[in-house]
Amino acid sequence: MAHSPQVEQPSDGVAHVATAACDDWTAPGAHEVSDGVHRIPLPLPQDGLRAVNVYALEASDGLLLVDGGWALQAARDALEKAVRSLGHSLRDISRFVVTHAHRDHYTQAVAIRREFGSRVALGALERESLEQAMAPGPGGRSMLALLRRADAGELAEDLLAAGFGRAMEPRAWELPDQWLTGGERIPVDAQRHLEAIHTPGHTRGHIVFADRHRDLLFTGDHVLPHITPSIGFEAAQAQLPLQDFLDSLERVRELPDMAMLPAHGAPGPSVHRRAAELLEHHENRLALCRAEVRPTGTTGYDVARALAWTSRGRRFRELDPLNQMLAVSETLAHLDVLVSRGVLSCEERADVRRYAC
Repeated sequence: MAHSPQVEQPSDGVAHVATAACDDWTAPGAHEVSDGVHRIPLPLPQDGLRAVNVYALEASDGLLLVDGGWALQAARDALEKAVRSLGHSLRDISRFVVTHAHRDHYTQAVAIRREFGSRVALGALERESLEQAMAPGPGGRSMLALLRRADAGELAEDLLAAGFGRAMEPRAWELPDQWLTGGERIPVDAQRHLEAIHTPGHTRGHIVFADRHRDLLFTGDHVLPHITPSIGFEAAQAQLPLQDFLDSLERVRELPDMAMLPAHGAPGPSVHRRAAELLEHHENRLALCRAEVRPTGTTGYDVARALAWTSRGRRFRELDPLNQMLAVSETLAHLDVLVSRGVLSCEERADVRRYAC
């Protein structure tokens, strides 16, 4: 659910698709974005993202939802009210296709399936992280280990003291009915289908869904209008999550341009435009990371503390511990890409990774 503290400036021309612009994208209700497609913002209480968009499509067997929201009473109430305004009930949701297994996207789909028998589809490479979420015991171990490799052990201890990594709620998670690998065609009605496209980076198994009939791309957390998604924020981490993300952005740019229907923020008219902005942003961040590395060796924690964060240029020390963790994780992802490109070298001593130019 978390996202990078590197908040980008809004892209030009971001507006609702086929509707008037809306000042508050989190306003409750069922907002039509195309014929038979409605955006339903669901609340995320006490979360900086404020809401998550799920999308309801009129299908031949009821409603098909892209993403499900977080299994919270406030989110369920908002979804039930919005669906009722469309002349349906939660019982009419026949299928969920979920972009990734973070709780603000996945857990309400599981809860509604238990009650009404809806089917749930999810990317196959989410499985390992999902199984860890289902297991009893504390979570967050991979992120804490990452901090220690960056020489940020003190930050790891601060997070533990604040409750990070406390035992998950295994009941909130279940395996889906269908695993998606990319390329599947998910029928909507006799004329339309959604195409599943594998876009790893935010998570290993992230999937976006293309409705080529109506030139819509449901982008989940892969392409967002105002912020950059966190990279590799999951239990089972990829080796080079940032490179995966950059490759996935290029994959989206190879598709015909479509309207962007994101999980957080207002829809926009061009996925290509925003994908290009994100690629440029990360190339700039790679250059900034490279500039902070010394020939004698520099840790990821050193680089993260030297960089500015968010569009307001906040210093690392101004971030709360969770966002400091995301900043360190993001920095390591950039440094590892620079190593893979041959720009930097890397040596691990005493379980701490040091980078040199």
